[in-house]
Amino acid sequence: MTQTVAVLGTGKIGEALLSGMIRAGWRAPDLLVTTRRSERAEELRTRYGVEAVTNAEAAKSADILILAVKPQDMGKLLDELAPHATADRLVISAAAGIPTAYIEERLADGTPVVRVMPNTPVVVDEGMSVISAGSHATPEHLGHAETIFGGVGKTLRVPESQQDAATALSGSGPAYFYFLVEAMTDAGILLGLPRAQAHDLIVQAAIGAAIMLRDSGEHPVKLREAVTSPAGTTISAIRELENHGVRAALIAALEAARDRSRELASGNG
Repeated sequence: MTQTVAVLGTGKIGEALLSGMIRAGWRAPDLLVTTRRSERAEELRTRYGVEAVTNAEAAKSADILILAVKPQDMGKLLDELAPHATADRLVISAAAGIPTAYIEERLADGTPVVRVMPNTPVVVDEGMSVISAGSHATPEHLGHAETIFGGVGKTLRVPESQQDAATALSGSGPAYFYFLVEAMTDAGILLGLPRAQAHDLIVQAAIGAAIMLRDSGEHPVKLREAVTSPAGTTISAIRELENHGVRAALIAALEAARDRSRELASGNG
């Protein structure tokens, strides 16, 4: 790779991207990181052989700036970058709820900005990253983002108007599954299983079901029906889920997450 990439804010997501890029072929000398703490900078130098710099130094020297800070820290970061980042820099934002217009207004006129919503499974290379172009970003810029985030999972291009929905579904999605696993594990304990066994049973069932959904190409209804025998155990459980409004509750939850994403994007945090 001939371009220099800087990861600004190297927490869990930032480090996952860094390690993914190295596995994908980026050379350590072409990668820069920024951190708040000197101990963290030294840890990343030792682990990956990359150089830790200030945000201003990254803005001056990197071709691609990946903004992996928390949404509440974005304004301060952009203030640091603005005097040094020229319009030929590609800026990729991985901060939830921050629209590209917010970033474009604070950087040099014409700066290409790509918005990405990754989810936490990027740390195990099974992430889903939803990618949208700002007003100055080209298909080539989107391709750069796909190359970087594709190293830690799958990517999907959507119009930025769909980012709030994608955040509700994919960005927050892992938490819903953890919630369900927690509830099902508690149910297993109630039914008489030790916690560790209940956990292992549910986790493997989730992994197997996810792989079947991914690889079979079948609609989830068909896969569910294949498990649901007439007058059997599964249909009895499904009836109770429907009686308790689980489907409606999930829809309402996703709508609430989407609405909160919109609030954050509008600055009503």
